[in-house]
Amino acid sequence: MTRPRLIVTRRWPAEVERMLAERFDVRLNADDHPFTRDEMRTALASCDALLATVSDRIDADVLGTAPSAKLIANYGVGYSHIDIDAARARGITVTNTPDVLTDCTADLAITLMLMVARRAGEGEREVRSGSWTGWRPTHMIGTRMSGKTLGLIGMGRIARAVAMRAQHGFGMKIVFFNRSRVAAETLAGLDARQCDSVEEVLADADFVSLHCPGGAATRHLINRERLALMGPDAFLINTARGEVVDEAALVDALRNRTIAGAGLDVFEAEPKVSEGLLALENVVLLPHLGSATRETRVGMGMRVLDNVDAFFAGRTPPDRVV
Repeated sequence: MTRPRLIVTRRWPAEVERMLAERFDVRLNADDHPFTRDEMRTALASCDALLATVSDRIDADVLGTAPSAKLIANYGVGYSHIDIDAARARGITVTNTPDVLTDCTADLAITLMLMVARRAGEGEREVRSGSWTGWRPTHMIGTRMSGKTLGLIGMGRIARAVAMRAQHGFGMKIVFFNRSRVAAETLAGLDARQCDSVEEVLADADFVSLHCPGGAATRHLINRERLALMGPDAFLINTARGEVVDEAALVDALRNRTIAGAGLDVFEAEPKVSEGLLALENVVLLPHLGSATRETRVGMGMRVLDNVDAFFAGRTPPDRVV
């Protein structure tokens, strides 16, 4: 029996690649280069399933008119990089990997809060440059995180995990906005106030952490006007999607001290980071590390494998998006 042909667009953890190779006819990306649009078109036209990542832009043009692939198994939770309507129109199933990366991404959001509030990035750069002259009472004064108000935009699994850490670990007050009302039982273990608008959260919070999906509906959700509502002592944290924030407006807000600082794990034109952000000290910049632990990245791969197994066995994949 001919095994389904899979094309994997980037390198995955070795144990996951090994299991894929044992079960399927797999073409791996040995040198881990990002696929060009032409390579992506060729892959979709020559495989049964494409195993893609959040860095792969798969729009209607890339999908073509009659792709061979009938499954796009995404290595990640977000899928705004895939044109879902175009995939549906071509009869392509799309899956993702929810649940697996919740804790590690929540941990990283807390890391960014601490780093930007306590100026950890600036301090580390000063030590490494050899310019630190020793302890003094007025040196690199930051902001205490404990006891402050955390505002969450979006209240899905990751946001709730961040809220639990912030409230029970740092004694923070929690306010949030979600597009649909969140049931009380979903908030079990949290003392959190549900706001009626993004603006209400921004006006009340000392730290604002973004946990909404990407895509056209949320592009530049955090814009110049909304940044102005945050206040000069507030911090913006983004571990969601880069396009949720108007990066040019954020640069201006940081430069002019409209807000105190930002911690970013994602960027609008990723992997390109604007020169404006790179030039500023009051922003922490990380290279999309939200799920970057051995446990999580292997777990994500195994979740993809579960979806691929189910699809080619004729079952509905457990994490089917479309």
